[in-house]
Order: sequence, then C-alpha cells, then structure tokens
Amino acid sequence: MPDRRSAATDSRRAVPRTDAVLADPRLATAAARLGGRLVKEAVTAAQARCRAGDLEPGEVADAALAALPEAATSLHRVVNATGVVVHTNLGRAPLSAAAREAVALAAGPTDVELDLATGRRGPGGAGALAALAAAVPDAGAVHVVNNGAAALALVTLGLAAGRNVVLSRGEMVEIGDGFRIPELLESVGATLREVGTTNRVRLADYAAAVDGATAFVLKVHPSNFVVSGFTSTVPVRELAGLPVPVVADIGSGLLAPHPLLPGEPDAATALREGAALVTASGDKLLGGPQAGLLLGRADLVQALRRHPLARALRVDKLTLAALEATLTGPTAPVRAALEADTAALRRRAGALAGLLADVGADARASVAAVGGGGAPGVELPSAAVTLPVPFAEALRRGRPAVVGRVERDRLLLDLRTVPPEQDEELLAAVRAAAAALAGA
Repeated sequence: MPDRRSAATDSRRAVPRTDAVLADPRLATAAARLGGRLVKEAVTAAQARCRAGDLEPGEVADAALAALPEAATSLHRVVNATGVVVHTNLGRAPLSAAAREAVALAAGPTDVELDLATGRRGPGGAGALAALAAAVPDAGAVHVVNNGAAALALVTLGLAAGRNVVLSRGEMVEIGDGFRIPELLESVGATLREVGTTNRVRLADYAAAVDGATAFVLKVHPSNFVVSGFTSTVPVRELAGLPVPVVADIGSGLLAPHPLLPGEPDAATALREGAALVTASGDKLLGGPQAGLLLGRADLVQALRRHPLARALRVDKLTLAALEATLTGPTAPVRAALEADTAALRRRAGALAGLLADVGADARASVAAVGGGGAPGVELPSAAVTLPVPFAEALRRGRPAVVGRVERDRLLLDLRTVPPEQDEELLAAVRAAAAALAGA
C-alpha cells in the first residue's frame, strides 16, 4: 500500500516557493501596478491548487497571473448589453472618454481650490459650476452636492426645518432601495402636508394647505412609474402663482427638453415656469458622475451653499472634473445611446449574428428602456443579437463581463447600450463563452 503521508510530503515539496514565484518578472510587474498584497494572494491561491493536484508546479505562476484583477479594485468592467441605457446596478451613466480623462488628471494634485495666478486659495470647483450655469442659463445660481437625494435634503433642511412642506399624495414616491421621499423630508425636520389623492390633485388643494407655516411647495416627478387613467396633476407654472416658493425635484437630470423624452421634466423648463429651485441627479440623463444638482434663485442657492450641512455633502475633485467634462465635452454615452439610429443597430446585429451563427446566434428586433428612474414607459426601438440562455452566465463570468437580458428563452444582447467600438470585444467575449461552455 502506498504511503499517503510520503505522497503528501512529495506534493508539498513540489510546490514552488512563494519567493520563487514572486520573482517571475510578469508578477513583479503586476505587483508594481496592483500592489504586493493582491499578487501574493493570487500566488497563494495558485499554490493551494498545486497542492491539491489541480496544477503542475510549472503552472503556478501562470495561474496566479491569470487570476489577477484588471485593476486594484474588486469591481469588474462590464459591457452593458441589457438595453437599459441608465442601468442602476451597472453604475448608472457610463462616463465619456473626456470625463474619464478629466478624472485621471484630477487624480493627482490640481488647482481645485487654488488660484494659480495669485497663489491664494480659490473657489472650489469653479470650472464645473461655471459649466453647469452655462448649460442652464435660466438658473440664477447653481450648486453641486454628492447625489440627488442630498440636494433635496439640503433644500429641505435649509428652508423647511420646523416648517411645512406641501406635497401631493401622488408624488410621495419611493426612490429606490427602500428610501422614500416623505421619510427623507421628515428626517431633516420638515412636516409634510399631503394634498389631493393618489391619482388626482388640483391647484385648490395646494392653495388650501398653504399657510404661514409653509416653507415651500414640492413638485416631485414620479420618475420610476406611471399612473394613467383618471388622473390630474398641477404643473409648475400653476403652482408658481402660490405665495410660497416652488421646489421641483425633476430627478433624472435632464437639463433641457429632449425630443425623444417629451414627458420628462427638464430643469430649464421648470425654471422658466417659475420654480424657485430645481434639484436633480447628475448620473442619469445628464450622463455624468454621481452628483446632486441644485439650480435656481441666486439668494436661495447662495444661502444653501453656506448652510453647515453643505460641507458634509460636498463633492470631491474627481466628481467636479467629470461633471465639467460631461457638460463641456463631446456627446456623453447616455445621450449617444438614446439617439442611436435604429437602422444602424439592425445592421450591426445582423453582422454580429452572421459571424456567430455557428454558436446559435441570430438577430432580432428588441425594445430598450431609458432606465435609472427616468422616462418611465418610454420604449426605444432597438436590435439585439440573441443566443441560447446558457450563454448568460458564461458571459457574466468572462473578462470583461457581458450582461444581457433573457426574454422568451433567449439571451438578448441589446446593441443600443453597446457602443459600436465594442463590437469586436463583444464578438470575442461570445467566442470565449462558447469555448467555456464547450469545455464544461
């Protein structure tokens, strides 16, 4: 009978030492880029596989190298083939090349709060604020905080702590992950005065609720659902006639009207119709980084900018750089996806499906969505490459990961959310997934 203890000892002796594996030039280069801890963890895992008999000793360095991440983060790069333009689970708006370049520049020392001409401290984020003001000239002043909910919280705390906020019952929405507008407002000290019913509210309902204790009337865009049928709402232009300010939370960050989104409120229109303040997100239809936008009357914006909570909600230099580049740079990916030509999408889908016919691919018309709590119910005609359902997991496990959606027993890779320059990468990913499935 063979001596198992001796075999185990021989196996352990065959495993290359950690220092010997780390001396591989490829791993030394990786350590300089990713950090020694990540590389050592990959080597240790590969050594364990060698002890278990899954790898030959000479394969340890190669296995460790293959297991290393693309960057020193647990996040993985994903090709968004879901057809949801602003996908919350995939980080909402993808940044433009200009914005990514701006973030890389801002990652080092910058003049974010320094006047290089005088050598003295300067206003933080002046460039981004100027770009936002130029994009929405109807705003008397602008301010940026770390997300849309923070913008509304700052407005409420600054103007309505200990006072009333009048809000339609049909606009008391949940904004995601269990967070609700009423609870947000109450958490910073406001008292809600609900008016109307779930489906109908009139100007008289608001007027009856406004009194000396009212700080403002809040108009919330129900951006993630649609109520249809026997309904009525009151637009900003009518609410602006009330004797208190109107705050419009438009949510999705659309700064000006867009022909494809006729029902989506935008900042410019709300301000022209009389809103004193508009709050919105920067990482949805604007197509920029996560940020909260606050636009409107100069006196109110300036007061909120100096509120003590504004310090806790301020954005960093990376956000400021990405926001400025989004506002001043070329078309952002979100807008490009919204405006993609449907005929061109069909041609791309047909070409890719033809190249992948041997793995069961075909081309199909599909319907994409705006997503991200914006333009609910708006359908965007699109085209997709379809594959057998087992490809869904195989593609998610690839590098880069590819995420599609399953409909009617087929995996759809919707090309509206895949830029044309990623077609070759998508093709390679499907080929790799097919090989993985064949091997399994």
